[in-house]
Amino acid sequence: MERSVGPGMSTTGSTPDADETCAYCESPIFAHDPICVRDCDDDCGSPAYFCNYACLSAYVDERGLPAGNACEWSPEE
Repeated sequence: MERSVGPGMSTTGSTPDADETCAYCESPIFAHDPICVRDCDDDCGSPAYFCNYACLSAYVDERGLPAGNACEWSPEE
């Protein structure tokens, strides 16, 4: 499956193994609502699978991943 993710960019996805576990809580992902995430700033490395958005959010927060990754806005500008 080829999916466009931006101008000139694409990624290939495949269905994970039936016994794939969540990168955060290690539960079987297909027992929930799975999410696949790739770091496409680094050659779209191996995917990380999460069983739901709560685990993805906790994973991101605990690792401080949003820090410095967003545009800065100031009401004075």
